[in-house]
Amino acid sequence: MRGRNPVVRKGVLAGALLVVCAVVPAQNPSSATNPFYGSVTVAPATDATLRLALDDAITRGLQSNLGLKQTENQQKYLHGQKNEAVQQFLPTITLAGGTGVHQYNLVSRGFSNGVVEEFIGLLGESSLAGFSPITRIDLTEGKIFYKQTLFSGPVIAAYKAAGAAVDASHFATSDARNRVVKEVASAYLQAVAAASEVTNAQARVRQAETLADHAQQQHAAGVAAELDELRAKVELQTQQQSLLAAENTYEKTLILLKREIGVAPGQKIELNDPAPYNELAAQTPAEVRAVAFSNRPDYKELESQTREYRAIHLAYRLQRLPTLSFNGSYAVSRVNGAGTHGNMAAVGSIDMPLFREAKLRGDVDSARAQWAASQAQLEDMRGLIDQQVRSALLDVGATNKLVNVARSNVELATRTVSDETDRVNAGVDDNLPLVEAQASLASAENNLVESLYQFNLAKLELAQSAGLLETKYREYLGR
Repeated sequence: MRGRNPVVRKGVLAGALLVVCAVVPAQNPSSATNPFYGSVTVAPATDATLRLALDDAITRGLQSNLGLKQTENQQKYLHGQKNEAVQQFLPTITLAGGTGVHQYNLVSRGFSNGVVEEFIGLLGESSLAGFSPITRIDLTEGKIFYKQTLFSGPVIAAYKAAGAAVDASHFATSDARNRVVKEVASAYLQAVAAASEVTNAQARVRQAETLADHAQQQHAAGVAAELDELRAKVELQTQQQSLLAAENTYEKTLILLKREIGVAPGQKIELNDPAPYNELAAQTPAEVRAVAFSNRPDYKELESQTREYRAIHLAYRLQRLPTLSFNGSYAVSRVNGAGTHGNMAAVGSIDMPLFREAKLRGDVDSARAQWAASQAQLEDMRGLIDQQVRSALLDVGATNKLVNVARSNVELATRTVSDETDRVNAGVDDNLPLVEAQASLASAENNLVESLYQFNLAKLELAQSAGLLETKYREYLGR
């Protein structure tokens, strides 16, 4: 009776924990709070199974991820803003033309009968015969207008600010692409780990079924106690519960992966790449940090934003300088079909603020504050990169050691199961030590799968910290 209660208690407790794990999701990201967890579905689901490699998943993510598309649209918007800034330097030429009938009431314009009589008298006429105060004119006219800013300090500085903003948007897009690579690769590796857990759970169920059949046959033959048969049945039910939980987790990880890469939720997919393992060459924090300062797009983006705020500050300072511009026009008119004549205008102008000191100083002070804040963020980013690089290197080293330990545990547990199987088959021992050895092997295999998953995540984090994730993820993962 000493052996029955602990085994049954362990089986009931394990079953309860597995049921809880099966109904409580480990992760449920949403595109409502983070657009990088969403995507644009590019094709409806089909009956065929989609075979998906890691590279294929990342390519699909880069093509359809919602967060990346939003960043790319923002980059296009800023390109448009820069083109508008360029127009400030270019001449603006417009052409206008029209023809029509114009009718005027001369009396309403001040030409009364008395005024007209005096005017006619000056011309030597004697009366108003044939004169009508309602006048009609047929006018055909064509005009061309020319306008250009020759010099404006704020316009020049604004153009530099727009260029810096475009550079920042370019690096923001690169950073978004790195983030998509990380999110998709993490989801893929998580699904691979979940699939491995399903495989391990299926193997444990088969072992438990074999053990249960063996125990039942021995009990029926009278060479084993009923307790051995009960232990085997408890172990079988526990492993069956574990398999159900593993399958449920695997299906949910596939749903999350499909959500991030634009595959229809109902599409059947099959993952082709196994869990990769690759040890990285030893790197020092100084080496990775130097690479990060040269390659990290978020750092480059913040540098461009600092240049943008500096240009904006300069634009406000240059508001005190004069603005030189030129305006011109040329028109050709034809009145009542009586020939044409040209009209032209050429006007150069200079504008200079005389007294706007309060506004000018306020604009300069506000822009200086934004510039200073951006410089402080840039300096903080340098410290953050150093922190992230050191943390990522520590995580890579620690998880690599955990993988090595987990591999050793699997080897030892496998040898233990083999020895205990031989003892049970030889009738030297009952099946309790074998059940415990199989449980230890299952735990060791789970730890190995989890260790590989954490090790690969740590390497992805290191690649992202160095700014090399999109271009070097294969090298870091060992594809």
